[in-house]
Amino acid sequence: MRGVSLELDRGEVVGLLGPNGAGKSSTIRVIAGVLEPHGGRVTIGGRDAVSDPVAARASLGYLPESAAVYSEMSVQGYLSHRAAVLGVPRRERRARVESSLERCRIGDVSRKRTGALSKGYRQRVALAGAIVHDPSVLVLDEPTNGLDPNQLRDARSLIADLAADRTVLICSHVLSEIERVCGRAVIIGGGRVLADAAVDSLRGTGGCVAEVRGVDRLAVEGATVETEPLGDGWVRLVIRGAGPDLRERSGAALASRGAVIRELRDETESLEDVFVRVLESAGDEGPGR
Repeated sequence: MRGVSLELDRGEVVGLLGPNGAGKSSTIRVIAGVLEPHGGRVTIGGRDAVSDPVAARASLGYLPESAAVYSEMSVQGYLSHRAAVLGVPRRERRARVESSLERCRIGDVSRKRTGALSKGYRQRVALAGAIVHDPSVLVLDEPTNGLDPNQLRDARSLIADLAADRTVLICSHVLSEIERVCGRAVIIGGGRVLADAAVDSLRGTGGCVAEVRGVDRLAVEGATVETEPLGDGWVRLVIRGAGPDLRERSGAALASRGAVIRELRDETESLEDVFVRVLESAGDEGPGR
């Protein structure tokens, strides 16, 4: 890494993105205390992760990509074990385990062996183990990897719930999931930060395309419109502007002019588009690990 600098506030859900070898796995491992930084500084909840590692890690929950849960333990037993390892006082462990079971919605399988659970449930158990000590910062590495659509929806809801009173950093290749659950995205490449902004801001100006007949020019408030003739009286209008209702405003403007509309589609830049553009601008390679 070449000077990655991040500051995360309570209540933020931040996505960390990058191609193979970008440094994102190293970044989260340094934050989690798995790797010691060669330079710079990591503070968690105001505690220095190098000079005061025990106190710093007490404020951190870490879910690695391949989180192991002990297959012969019951879910409740596993969480009790995690609570002890993470330094939760004995008198508080039962309450912390019950809270984690409830927040991760796994109370119905609390007495089952973890090895007998589906992948989605095992992922929830691993997440419950990462929050059983009530950390203020949560670092998740590929938390939705391998989940089916129903499990993905549950995972998104759970992450949003957990973010209400803590900071969440997510490292993932599933850019559509980052787009759904994160308010901010950080793109790194070559060991440095290439972009860091709110997801909506990164996606920039919105856009839509209309194919119409009956008008050859259009004015939409707050937007620019480019016209391309298609033949037989049809024209393509490329409309660029700000605001989430650009397509609706454009459609209303066209209808008021009596235009015949055969297509009106959104062309707002996706986070994947931004990811590729940022890496190409930096001379980095495309998506990967």
